[in-house]
Amino acid sequence: MRKLFTLLVVFLLTGCSGSTFENVTTEKAKELIDEEKVIVLDVRTPEEYNSGHIPDSELVPLKVFEGMSEDLEKDKNYLLVCRSGNRSQQAAEILTSKGFKNVYNMTGGMNSWTYEIEQ
Repeated sequence: MRKLFTLLVVFLLTGCSGSTFENVTTEKAKELIDEEKVIVLDVRTPEEYNSGHIPDSELVPLKVFEGMSEDLEKDKNYLLVCRSGNRSQQAAEILTSKGFKNVYNMTGGMNSWTYEIEQ
């Protein structure tokens, strides 16, 4: 009974927040980009970004992401990208904690990206 109560409390606390992000594969990310449904935010370092990035992506390094996120429009759709998917997940958590509703995290990051890149 105690476990059930604990699970219920956890569900209520996490389920009521209303703000979550969606993890997407590189294939799904490519679809979203091709359909012009997202703004791509690359949260890597400038050096990583300059070594190769998704065309038309915007560099917003994770170190400054929280402060710069205030400049983003909450009604837009954002795809967050990094090298492996870890930093972009952190950025997605920052956005959803601030009330953003349409946030996607590209799992696998640029390590898994097999499509066109710009340098």
